[in-house]
Amino acid sequence: MNMPIQPIPSPQAWEAAQMRADRERWVYELTPADLADVDHALRGVRERGLAIPFDVQEFPLGAFADTLNSLRDEIEQGSGAVLIRGLDVDHYGLDGTRLVYWGIGAHLGRALAQNPRAELLVNVRNEGGDPYKDPTQRGYHTSQYLPFHNDQGDVVGLLCYRPSKEGGLSCICSAAAIHNEILRTRPELAQVLYGPFYADVRGEQPPGRKPYYNEPRFAVFNGRFYAQHGPTYIKSAQRFDEVPRLTPAQLEAMNLIDTLAADDRFRLDMDFRRGDIQFLNNHLVLHSRTGFVDYDEPERRRHLLRLWLCTPHYEQIPPFFQARFEDMDHWLHHPA
Repeated sequence: MNMPIQPIPSPQAWEAAQMRADRERWVYELTPADLADVDHALRGVRERGLAIPFDVQEFPLGAFADTLNSLRDEIEQGSGAVLIRGLDVDHYGLDGTRLVYWGIGAHLGRALAQNPRAELLVNVRNEGGDPYKDPTQRGYHTSQYLPFHNDQGDVVGLLCYRPSKEGGLSCICSAAAIHNEILRTRPELAQVLYGPFYADVRGEQPPGRKPYYNEPRFAVFNGRFYAQHGPTYIKSAQRFDEVPRLTPAQLEAMNLIDTLAADDRFRLDMDFRRGDIQFLNNHLVLHSRTGFVDYDEPERRRHLLRLWLCTPHYEQIPPFFQARFEDMDHWLHHPA
């Protein structure tokens, strides 16, 4: 029996033109006072010889902390996207940048383990490989185009330490706006997307856990909208005999999400500058990356730093996401 589905309201459901016209809402340029607060906090960390992970109390940011609270509101309850510009990574160097990024992230939420090695701050660099041929390969370790998807945790953060020579655009869209368009034009596929889909864990499941998850693509829980999208992981889960075969309607629904996400009406592109920090709400925003060409010199190659965060407003999450968070907690306490 079909369930009643309602459109998701603004500001969570946005189109690209709206975001371009209202950049002041989600793009924040660091001020000299902000940078002074960051410098002060970094000096304290270095004087005490602290290393990642350290607590938010050990990275006090003065008035800039209030600004970060406002930006977190935009991430959690607004558009779901924030871009912070103007961090002087040349001034900090890589080690200092890692400390600063960790400290800023700590003001937004609690960091989550991103893999069985319990890495909390991950390097995003091209290490070769092909995620389309190897089901255990991670796309962020390649230079290939990454289809629209979302990551684990409530928020994903990316800091650009070095951009690529060419390409590597970050592309985002509102999953809520995509939801509304599918509901308006193809309501029967909206129903399909609220049903079960099986996603590959790609060999990173803890002992005793199945090598796949069973989750809907769209859901509403406690009045809040949640989206999941990752066709590469859905399709690679078909390698398991016990996983039900994808239906034509499921394939059509996922393809429609991809088509709409890539459309100029919904897709917002941003070219990472050195020192940019992007924070995205994984439940509300899908992201993609164009393919890129690296510099030949290793010291000039594209290098981003990634955080996965659990944020206060999402303390209660849908039960079908519990397994993912349990896995990340397992990695943290039982690293491989």
